[in-house]
Amino acid sequence: MKKVRRSYAAKGVAARQQIFIAAAILLLLGTLFLSMKAGYSSFTVMDTIQTLIGNGTEQQKQILFQFRLPRIILSTLIGSGLALSGCILQSITRNPLSDPGLLGINAGSGFMVMLYILFLGGESGLALMGLPLLSFAGAGLAAILVYLLAYRTEDKVTPVRLILTGLAVQAGISSLTTLLVVKMDETQFEFFAAWQAGQFWGAGWRHVFVVLPWMLLLMPLVLYRSRLLDICSLGDPTAVSLGVSMEKERRILLGCSVMLAASGVAIGGNIGFVGLLAPHLTRKIVGSRHEILLPGCALVGAVLVALADTVGRIIIQPSSIPTGIMTVLLGAPYFIFLLIKRK
Repeated sequence: MKKVRRSYAAKGVAARQQIFIAAAILLLLGTLFLSMKAGYSSFTVMDTIQTLIGNGTEQQKQILFQFRLPRIILSTLIGSGLALSGCILQSITRNPLSDPGLLGINAGSGFMVMLYILFLGGESGLALMGLPLLSFAGAGLAAILVYLLAYRTEDKVTPVRLILTGLAVQAGISSLTTLLVVKMDETQFEFFAAWQAGQFWGAGWRHVFVVLPWMLLLMPLVLYRSRLLDICSLGDPTAVSLGVSMEKERRILLGCSVMLAASGVAIGGNIGFVGLLAPHLTRKIVGSRHEILLPGCALVGAVLVALADTVGRIIIQPSSIPTGIMTVLLGAPYFIFLLIKRK
């Protein structure tokens, strides 16, 4: 009898997972289509379809293929990367409230962006290659610093110590960044303020090709290690008893998380909340098996950032609200709902 019940329960979970993935794909496609047609030059549904298949006017083709499509692809890549980064951190720290910002990754990127703007220039010159590389370097150095400070010879790195050290490093780096703001002129400050608010500083095809290679390299690697993430979630003693080298795996997974987040914030600015919200929401629906949790997170993250970017462009045309602000506005009601429900 128990076997029959377990079989029915397993079928129910599998059906729920399939429905969730299908719904997330449909929602993403709907969001992308809305993003293609919405903007200062609004297209009708037929205009959008005709332009997509090459039958639109030259102006419509230019708007769609040169301006909107690169931005749409960037927003989905950045959203997926941030969501996967948050999911990895939540698993290796066994804390459902972990996100890239908590371990100083965003603060490290922001500090290096600040140095770049102050000493090497703003949006011109070597910004396309220099800014992403420095963002990677800043996030990586912050993560290495957190890891080294959290490391102890007797029990290596524990999840609690990792989070507490991350909070301390994040606060320290943020203070240094604030100190340097006073040295900026008006133009530098405007660029940095936009970056901090989560405003895309570039949205052309060349910016897509800066982010895309990292995502193509890291996403399959993370999905390949989904079984290891399942084991890591069980806790260090259990993982070690199953023959997993926790320190080695933690370093590899932390590195993947840092690079996924840094590649996103390098172009998209300091977009917060996605790495926290997407894994939290997805886990509640599909459970904790990473084989399905990781793709689900990537889809939810892509939907969240693409939707935030689209809504931000629609509300105050011809200007726009930074995507980072919109992700918070869209995501905060979910956590308020959870808080009310728990009461």
